[in-house]
Amino acid sequence: MISRISLKAAAKINLYLEITGNRSDGYHDLVMVLQSIDLCDRVDIRKIGTDEIQVLCTNPEVPCDRTNLAYKAAALMQSVYPNIGGIEIAIDKQIPMGAGLAGGSANAAAVLVGIDRLWDLGLTQAQLCDFAAQLGSDIPFCVSGGTSLATGRGEILSPLPDLTDLVLVVCKPRNIAIATAWAYQTFRAQGLLATSTVKDQNLSSQIVNAIASGGDSAINKLGRLLYNDLERVVLPAYPAIADLKNRLLDQECIGAMMSGSGSTVFAIAPDLDRAYQIAEAIKTDELDVWVVKSLIGSVFDSYSSS
Repeated sequence: MISRISLKAAAKINLYLEITGNRSDGYHDLVMVLQSIDLCDRVDIRKIGTDEIQVLCTNPEVPCDRTNLAYKAAALMQSVYPNIGGIEIAIDKQIPMGAGLAGGSANAAAVLVGIDRLWDLGLTQAQLCDFAAQLGSDIPFCVSGGTSLATGRGEILSPLPDLTDLVLVVCKPRNIAIATAWAYQTFRAQGLLATSTVKDQNLSSQIVNAIASGGDSAINKLGRLLYNDLERVVLPAYPAIADLKNRLLDQECIGAMMSGSGSTVFAIAPDLDRAYQIAEAIKTDELDVWVVKSLIGSVFDSYSSS
């Protein structure tokens, strides 16, 4: 029987984010197109002799207590399967915090999948996504990965055709981290739902159809259809992020947009060579920059154990 498992936990970007309603539970009704990218944390999970949950992280800014989503994922599994015993979770952090890239959600998804495999629980992906939905809106997608349309509060997923050749330049200002809750609460407080510019344009259907068309034309169409309602809150409050987006658009990319609640902004590049040229042109001492590609299917299909 294996005693430890190591998994990659992939970041995600939003190719589309439309807020369509306010919910009574404090969340929002959303229509999103989500994409896994190959910027990943590594999550090592190990059986230990006690009944404790221990979280370790290479980034000292990440809380390793009960507030950590990875801890919450382990605690949820312990509550349902009390015989699994103690767990050590070690996170090698590469996905930045406060970036709109779902790093914490990806770690939680890795813990759910890792516990299932480490203790041979035999859970289906649908069952894992049900657990994930109890922890956070992005976590079901982080379990399934790939390219998906997400509705509800983000937990209802419909797989889309794979975007196999998507090349991105991902940029995050080092000194700006944005809380997701702040962005959504501010959107609601400002009454921006009533002034939606895309409500009657059926833009979400257009982007889904563009992805379904496949090939290079799909990515070119995608660049014209990128949309994120939270830019209406974040860009006025953080001019540096608006400036970063404009700088990317000046680099002859296919399209550029803020991911999730920010502070990450990404650009779609026509190919890998152009992506590295954009990254070099945009790089500053205050900016972290990655050239990444889309991931197909679940990142958890590849893992190691011992």
